[in-house]
Amino acid sequence: MLYYLFEYLENEYQMPGASLFGFLTFRAALAIILSLLFSTIFGKRIIKFLQKKQVGETIRDLGLTGQKEKAGTPTMGGLIIILATILPVILVGKLDNIYILLLLVTTLWMGSIGFVDDYIKKFRNDKEGLKGKFKIIGQVGLGIIVGLTFFFHSEVTIKEKLPFEMQTTLAASKSSKLQFYAETKSTKTTIPFFKANEFDYADLITWVHPSLEPYAWIVFVLITIFIIAAVSNGANLTDGIDGLAAGTSAIIALTLGIFAWVSGNIIFSDYLNIMYIPRVEEITIFIAAFVGALIGFLWYNTYPAQVFMGDTGSLTIGGIIAVIAIAVRKEWLIPLLCGIFLMENLSVVLQVSYFKYTKKKYGVGRRIFKMSPLHHHYQKLGYHESKIVTRFWIVGILLAILTIVTLKIR
Repeated sequence: MLYYLFEYLENEYQMPGASLFGFLTFRAALAIILSLLFSTIFGKRIIKFLQKKQVGETIRDLGLTGQKEKAGTPTMGGLIIILATILPVILVGKLDNIYILLLLVTTLWMGSIGFVDDYIKKFRNDKEGLKGKFKIIGQVGLGIIVGLTFFFHSEVTIKEKLPFEMQTTLAASKSSKLQFYAETKSTKTTIPFFKANEFDYADLITWVHPSLEPYAWIVFVLITIFIIAAVSNGANLTDGIDGLAAGTSAIIALTLGIFAWVSGNIIFSDYLNIMYIPRVEEITIFIAAFVGALIGFLWYNTYPAQVFMGDTGSLTIGGIIAVIAIAVRKEWLIPLLCGIFLMENLSVVLQVSYFKYTKKKYGVGRRIFKMSPLHHHYQKLGYHESKIVTRFWIVGILLAILTIVTLKIR
């Protein structure tokens, strides 16, 4: 809202300083400051409200050190993250930008699913919460909305670079700025580590016959559903010890913010030789607010946690990260960038699969890890959870750096 207000004041009254809101970096800085202030100042009030409503965490006895002391800690703290993200975006973002609108829908959609799950656990005394099939239905629903919007919306486009010969001709005629074709609809994405690192999802179906290209949206939507479900479930599994999910997600989101900024800037995308995506740079505002909200939440969530995010937060975080990655067309970097989420997911899959296999073969189930997800394995080994979280953050930072390096390693 402030963006449109100051744009009006600048155009109509030439108000000094109003032009600052035209700069992406200024609005991003303002967004992160506002989200930090909201999450730290009003976060305390939200925690007190949750305590008053007796929204305390019920802890299952898993034999972990310090586990019993966590009983009664307020949960559903993901509300802090959601509110601290949405409010600054509404204030300083361009609300007519399709990427911003879609991320707001994602936040509210996944937040609602997580909220219902937490509500059932706390107020209906059902430890299982929302049934798994309903969570999946919700994730599939969001995947369909996101996939169809990205595929059919007229403002979701890319600009491809002109062939080298044409760029040389334009440079000779002093028109070197015109190095891109006009905006086009495309299902192309980025494949890391390859020289010709663009892949078109339509190729997954047109290899059968070129006439099938109009049905490429089906493939794209299915892939979108898979990514959203995988990342949101990975974030949910990672939220097991104080500060782990929020800190890891902040690192991931900050990295995606760099990708959004350079992908939406015609100069940087040209210099780095990456896909130029018009209007995607506005996602930087959302990411700035999101990172600020996560860091502000960490103020209360680091050991010993004063609040847990619950599924309200973890499912929302995963959904947001997945949609941003798809929007900047870097979803194939998710296994590297979200390596912590991947390890947590794989540890559960491997543990359950191996246990079932050995039980069928030997009559007694055996385990690969002392406990899954992976962070509980290290707790069982005797590591303090603060040390586990810090080391996971370090690994997350390393993975983020490697992800950024892929911009030039091909």
